[in-house]
Amino acid sequence: MESIFSRRGLAFIAIFGALAFVALQVNIFALQGVTGQSFTLFEFFGPIAGAFIGIVGVVAIGIAKLAEAIFTGTPLTLIDLAKLTPMLFAAWYFWKNGARGAQDKLGIIVPVIAIAAFWLNPVGQQVWFFALYWTIPIIAKFLPDRLFLRSLGSTFTAHAVGSVLFLYTIPSAPALWIALIPMVVVERLSFTVGISAAYVFFTNVLNAVDRVWNITKYVNVEKRYVLSLSAPRQ
Repeated sequence: MESIFSRRGLAFIAIFGALAFVALQVNIFALQGVTGQSFTLFEFFGPIAGAFIGIVGVVAIGIAKLAEAIFTGTPLTLIDLAKLTPMLFAAWYFWKNGARGAQDKLGIIVPVIAIAAFWLNPVGQQVWFFALYWTIPIIAKFLPDRLFLRSLGSTFTAHAVGSVLFLYTIPSAPALWIALIPMVVVERLSFTVGISAAYVFFTNVLNAVDRVWNITKYVNVEKRYVLSLSAPRQ
């Protein structure tokens, strides 16, 4: 924690927060069932925060969203909070992916609770099979640690939390959830690829920065995702 609250640590958090703020302004997908709301580039960028700066990165996500509300003068709505909360859990999942199996209890408990909450709802009971999507982050925890699976589990954790919040706060019909089933596949696979690409990109950027400015005591850089441009030895 001392390294995080040093000048360099705080500078990194500030830079991350600024990038997150920009990402929140770039719409990617329309949020189905809610007029005028969209998923943003932040969905690609947000989950990786914890992997670089731990729990502080998770907290920084919330700070970025609050900063957007302050600087744009836009009040935080229930929909905004419903979109932010899933991202916090997604960032936690991505950060804790090194904990395999049941070691990351929260990473497993969250989708289990989401499935149960969905099935307890009268609408959810009619489309109970929709919640089976949320077994993905649980299964991924028991598979080898791969970036694609980490990203997949992370985005489906966000999907689980967001869907349950949507179900309990916005009136919907079973037909909507059935219509969403194929859309979820395209949407979440896109997020998975985007999260993976964003992580590799920022890992390599931070690795390059580390060569001239020692930052590895402030942030985590997974060397296995550093791309080498050198020619292979003969």
